[in-house]
Amino acid sequence: MTAPLGVGFIGSGFNTRFHIQAWRGVRDADVRGVWSPNAANAASAAQLARDCDVGHAKAYKSITAMVADPSIDALWLCGPNQARIENVEEIVHAIKSGKGTLKGIACEKPLARNVAEAEEVQRLVKSVGLKTGYLENQLFAPHVEAGKKLIWARGAATTGRPYLARAAEEHSGPHAPWFWNGALQGGGVLNDMMCHSALVVRHLLTEPGKPLSSVKPVRITGHIASLKWSRPSYAKKLQKTYGRSIDYTKRPSEDYASVLIEFKTSDGHKVIGEASTSWSFVGAGLRLSAELLGPEYSMKWNSLDSGLNLFFSREVTGRAGEDLVEKQNAEQGVMPVVPEEYAAYGYTNEDRHFVRVFKGKEKAMLDFADGVEVVKMLMTAYRSAEQGQTLAYPSRGIDRYVPKVAKGSWKP
Repeated sequence: MTAPLGVGFIGSGFNTRFHIQAWRGVRDADVRGVWSPNAANAASAAQLARDCDVGHAKAYKSITAMVADPSIDALWLCGPNQARIENVEEIVHAIKSGKGTLKGIACEKPLARNVAEAEEVQRLVKSVGLKTGYLENQLFAPHVEAGKKLIWARGAATTGRPYLARAAEEHSGPHAPWFWNGALQGGGVLNDMMCHSALVVRHLLTEPGKPLSSVKPVRITGHIASLKWSRPSYAKKLQKTYGRSIDYTKRPSEDYASVLIEFKTSDGHKVIGEASTSWSFVGAGLRLSAELLGPEYSMKWNSLDSGLNLFFSREVTGRAGEDLVEKQNAEQGVMPVVPEEYAAYGYTNEDRHFVRVFKGKEKAMLDFADGVEVVKMLMTAYRSAEQGQTLAYPSRGIDRYVPKVAKGSWKP
């Protein structure tokens, strides 16, 4: 038997902790390290890994120290967007200077804040010849995997390929201040979450066993708006929660985005993807949804249709939390519960897949080249929204484009 893959995490926040919990369902790999600029958070995340019994993880003082440790074979990049290039540069420098080696790097979405940065991340990693994985959990969600497999095997096989896919991710807003800062994050909800939905619709429309390139985007129409958080009362609330630097009366980011993508398939069909994302959704909590429609069939998924509901009367009081569902908005009334969210949202399946990729057992379903193309689609959607027109894809000069939201000059 080969030795388990030793994995280290860059970043110690909410996303990293989802991956660590998901590791309960991953074989042939151990979580062995965490680095974060916040040493206390790194130590806490490492403790979580030990508590979950997914590896004897420890906190490292630097990324270089993780690369140099022979027990670390691969890194999961889960830090904030604004640190992506800096983090990758340190990894590459450590390898080139002979301090250590790695088998692969997996990176959370989006790969970077804009196309130029995404291409630089890809170039840097390619310079040291590492395998790459683009972490997009929703493609690995069990409901998405099962629905796509059955639709294509039964419906599409007998009546023709699907022609319309829809996907959405909606919640009431992110956990950390940097997400709300357009310059740091690279935009608003479109950059933060449309990477999920835009890729899900393309994935659903792609025949199993064929590459994403068999369903090519040809035209993109984007729309963005600030529906809730730039209203004075909510902008004040946002500032009170995350600090005076987050001022949505002066420098807002979009809290709603929609994208319509026209694709051309390798067999000559026109198919459509409709995607939307929101930080202005108020419901039980995070809601993921997807649909796939064809000539004589359809599928639908809603993560809040979990099959488990609890009811709490007004007499049941306590602290606010997220023990029922991510981004939970209430603690009373009828509440859906999503058990083992990390599995339901696809983290376990995706982590298992990329462990096998880095151990040479599977071909990567998504790599950094796919991550670069997702960023190109997002930037084309931003440019479309700014210009108020549908744009051909790829849009000319998109590798040099930075959204007004990221520049702080966007006006809703």
